[in-house]
Amino acid sequence: MDESTKVADKQGLNRILTRISHEILEKNRGSNNIVLIGMRTRGEFLAKRILAIIKRIDNVELPLGILDVTLYRDDFRTSLKQPEVSVSDISFDINEKDVILIDDVLYTGRTVRSALNALMDYGRPSSIQLCILIDRGHRELPIRADYVGKNIPTSQNQEIKVKMEEIDGEDAIYIIEV
Repeated sequence: MDESTKVADKQGLNRILTRISHEILEKNRGSNNIVLIGMRTRGEFLAKRILAIIKRIDNVELPLGILDVTLYRDDFRTSLKQPEVSVSDISFDINEKDVILIDDVLYTGRTVRSALNALMDYGRPSSIQLCILIDRGHRELPIRADYVGKNIPTSQNQEIKVKMEEIDGEDAIYIIEV
């Protein structure tokens, strides 16, 4: 790994997710019409954690879906390496629901655009609200998050690496110099 700086540890990540969960409930006046959809891969685990926090706060079990946007990406056919395609799992009706779309890092906005296109294949939600753990700037499309865990402005020679216990063996957020 190149030179890196840890900007959040397990406790910091938990505080961020707790705050975001409260913000989601506050903005939507409770959990009555909310569904959570996590984007593969780390957005899926973030969504599961937010779901657990909301359950503790509001004592409800919200619907949780997983969205894979690989086939919707605008670089799908131009990518040199073979993309890994997973299956989306949204087994509930999203029509007239307030969808909270969850991902780890917002960068150019292209992945979110792909997710919006994919979601429309599942129905017509009342609203789609974007929840992002880290907004690192450098947008190429007019997309902004409704819920942001942390704004970390980066240069073009930096990356944000979100590590999660479920797949990386550690909860942390790093800025990596590349």
